[in-house]
Amino acid sequence: MKPELWAEVELTPAFHDLDPMDIVWHGNYVKYLEIARSTLLGRLDYDYPQMRDSGYAWPVVDMRLKYVRPIVFGQRIRVRAEITEWQNRLRLDYLITDAASGQKLNKAYTIQVAVEMASQELQYVCPPVLWQKLGVEGL
Repeated sequence: MKPELWAEVELTPAFHDLDPMDIVWHGNYVKYLEIARSTLLGRLDYDYPQMRDSGYAWPVVDMRLKYVRPIVFGQRIRVRAEITEWQNRLRLDYLITDAASGQKLNKAYTIQVAVEMASQELQYVCPPVLWQKLGVEGL
């Protein structure tokens, strides 16, 4: 059975997330991605405290966002995060949609790499602890 490597969260942007044009400021989308990513990693028992305790930092080294439609004040959104790569890097793909209609608002991805904290060395293959937490050993 393939493990579930995705999670969704529903959010309503706060007033302080808006820009002078009364839409969500583009930089706040990253915050929404982080909420979904943290939810997913927490469900897998490998959120940031567990990463640190395992001896690895996982910095984001690449991020891309494609803005399709603006998010407006009071709009309920759904943010989906899915782990799509885990062997040499950790890639998460994201989709932000309108919670009521399902209309696509934003598509994004982030790439994180493992860095051994003790040596500060980049790991070219993800450490086994990640595979154990994801339940993907042998896939």
